[in-house]
Amino acid sequence: MILIADSGSTKTTWMEVETGNMIVTEGLNPHFTTEGRFLDACAVVRQNLQLPTFNFPLFFYGAGCGLATQRQKVAAWLVKAFGTNDVHVDTDMLAACRATAGDQPALTAILGTGSNACYYNGSTIECQPTSTGYILGDRGSANHVGRILLNDYLTRRMPENLRDMFRDTYRMSDTELMDAVYHQPNPNRFLASLAPFAVSHAEDEYCDNVLAEALHEWHHGPLQTLRRQSGYNEGEINFVGGFAKAIGDKLHACFAGDTLTVGTVVADPIEGLRRYHLGASMPR
Repeated sequence: MILIADSGSTKTTWMEVETGNMIVTEGLNPHFTTEGRFLDACAVVRQNLQLPTFNFPLFFYGAGCGLATQRQKVAAWLVKAFGTNDVHVDTDMLAACRATAGDQPALTAILGTGSNACYYNGSTIECQPTSTGYILGDRGSANHVGRILLNDYLTRRMPENLRDMFRDTYRMSDTELMDAVYHQPNPNRFLASLAPFAVSHAEDEYCDNVLAEALHEWHHGPLQTLRRQSGYNEGEINFVGGFAKAIGDKLHACFAGDTLTVGTVVADPIEGLRRYHLGASMPR
């Protein structure tokens, strides 16, 4: 048996590859979660997937696992939680590449709670500009859209009819909104939770412009940096993330006339990862 996990900042999807049995727990980004919460989530996985006690391969792909120190920490927690030493920890970016491109070269982008992108040569990630997180970066992501919406709402730049709908949707005072950003845990998740408002009202000119602004900043900022550094300007770009899936039509419009073409757009990479690991029990 092989256990795989794809962990973002919001949720972690676990799957036993051979059976396809699956369970979803909270996001387990090591920058935000504690060892206790991580182990508690793993205990739920063990119980629900009825995992064996003998050594088995475990592949954990996670947001926040870009640094060697974080990968080592997560690996130690996984060994402790599952009792297997056959543990492989890598980034959610590699999961997105393997799930959408397999063994073919492509640009791959994650647009979910946060955002990231890389050039994948069909085997490894060859070029990936530094991700600066939800405060300095994450352009084009759900939390980027949430930041724009919330700032416009609080400063009354959002049209009044939409301000009324926004207030009715989230039912939080201005003080509570500010507290959620500056004093509560996981502000990136909170900001991302506001993005569906723009998606569900995308027919409105204001919301359409908010989505277009976020995509424009991503397309002409981080993506341009990646294209320049990798030299990859013709071929496919694949997308992973619930937000990417929700704005799929806008992604295609964004690349109309571009030398890059939009390939696969999936909300969750887990099925693609399953296909990858069914073909190779060890990373290629």
